[in-house]
Amino acid sequence: MSLSLLLGGCEEKPSPEGSESATKNPTAPSEEVKPDEPITEDELAAAVSVSPNLKYEIKGDVVTITGCDKNASGALTIPATIEGKAVTSIGEEAFSRCSNLTDITIPDSVTSIGNSALSRCTSLTNIAIPESVNTIATNAFNFCSNLAALEVNKRNVNYSSVDGVLFNKAITELIEYPKAKMVTDYGVPDGVTSIGKNALAGCEKLKSITIPESVTSIGAGAFNFSSNLTSVTLPKGIATIPDIAFSFCSSLKSVDIPAGITSIGKQAFMGCVNLENITIPESVTSIGQGAFINCNELVSIAIPDGVTNIEKETFLGCPNLKSITIPESVTNLGEGSFASCASLSDITLPKSVTNIGGYAFLRCTSLTALIMLGDAPKVADDSLEGSSSTVYRNAEAKGWGDTFAGRPVKLISEKP
Repeated sequence: MSLSLLLGGCEEKPSPEGSESATKNPTAPSEEVKPDEPITEDELAAAVSVSPNLKYEIKGDVVTITGCDKNASGALTIPATIEGKAVTSIGEEAFSRCSNLTDITIPDSVTSIGNSALSRCTSLTNIAIPESVNTIATNAFNFCSNLAALEVNKRNVNYSSVDGVLFNKAITELIEYPKAKMVTDYGVPDGVTSIGKNALAGCEKLKSITIPESVTSIGAGAFNFSSNLTSVTLPKGIATIPDIAFSFCSSLKSVDIPAGITSIGKQAFMGCVNLENITIPESVTSIGQGAFINCNELVSIAIPDGVTNIEKETFLGCPNLKSITIPESVTNLGEGSFASCASLSDITLPKSVTNIGGYAFLRCTSLTALIMLGDAPKVADDSLEGSSSTVYRNAEAKGWGDTFAGRPVKLISEKP
């Protein structure tokens, strides 16, 4: 069947060869005209034109959508076939940052959606996920700020949706929470055991999240950039607060970390500018680099016994931090670990500390007393730059001179 018939039955013009043949054989019998046959769905799909905004790659018998013009706007339909071959996948970042697309129709031929495939499509309001999809990669719909619902065909054997929230079929993993869902208090369903990477990131409508005790795993960045989140109830069964878990949750005021958690990931609470209180349980043995960067309202912190290393920039830029307790287990203060803690007036370091990294107390402008209980540790020359502190030491300690990182050294007995 000709494409012209599929697209409306436009009459084909005779070819020059055909015209010449007709002229030479005027008495030749004409062919019998057969009635049009019904158009099949496959023929109709093959006749659909490909949007000029789409970029694609053909390998063998399948097609992958690889990109889209960033200026494309409105609704866009991905065809089921291109050049007679099935469109089976939407590639990594294929529609990323296509901020003017309001609707994307995914055909039943698609089986996989790649990493960040539709991330930051800020005008998308909803997506339908067809029955055929068996793989959805990390961050596929991340930061789609107007996405109100993710709907999955009920016949899909790998994925499901509950009230517009994307889960695996068994509803044991929360994969993606739509960013514009009009709910302020969300309870993760009982029976869910894991919350995926960035699953609830950028959810500006959410104010509180309750996580059931069934959850034992939370992915990196699970709640980051949820700027109106004020409270989170963490379950007892998780072992780790992952990297950037709550970073830039600017309304978060307090977090109760349950006993049993052993580590706090890198930049886990970075940019939580209203975080006032956090109790770290004794089970924690590791606090990641930059875990509390720019926690502006944090006033006091007690490092649990068992932590051996205060990582680089752990408390960088906490201007209201006045009190910190460092246990005997700590041996190292990383670079910039307390830099720009402008309210810190005195700090006591235990005998166990053997190294103080560069800029550790940079611009701690209120620091007047650094009390050292052990032998002189290795220290970077700039570790106390910008402070006016005096270093106080034990009389029996070894390795001390008259100055330490450029600051005067006195006996603890001389401290006012």
